[in-house]
Amino acid sequence: MINTGDQLPDVTLYEYSDGQGSCPLGPQAFALRERCAGKKVVIFGLPGAFTPTCSEHHVPGYLATAQALSGAGVDEIICVAVNDAFVMHAWGKTFAEQGALSMISDGNAELTDALGLAQDASARGMGKRSQRYALFADDLLVKRIVVDAPGKLEVSDAQSMLAFLRESGGPR
Repeated sequence: MINTGDQLPDVTLYEYSDGQGSCPLGPQAFALRERCAGKKVVIFGLPGAFTPTCSEHHVPGYLATAQALSGAGVDEIICVAVNDAFVMHAWGKTFAEQGALSMISDGNAELTDALGLAQDASARGMGKRSQRYALFADDLLVKRIVVDAPGKLEVSDAQSMLAFLRESGGPR
């Protein structure tokens, strides 16, 4: 598993955009390291789009604290799940506060595998998924990584991340 002090992995993720006007842009690939270089980012991963805890608590918590996280120096908040970019985009549109989070697809589980945070949810018909986690990285260096126990949302929530940033004096 990735640890504090490690660099973010070199993986490809995907983001869907409606584009301008009536010309939607299909899923756009990007390199995570390129996107996060020189930035302070919070990345939180969860088992899946439209799932109860993720939809009712995890994402809404980050939406509610997005402004406070930005005020604490965070440049981007990235929500990642092992779903395709179309699903992540559609899920993001269900929340009133659109645009505060980047809804990113790890459809091939590249990031999830590179972080060592894959879980087998086949018993529930979900296949390979991500464990629930949150990390803070400053210019690609992981400064904090926390992983919740299965079925829990206790340490990867937005309030815990915000408390960490405030206690540590904010991103440096």
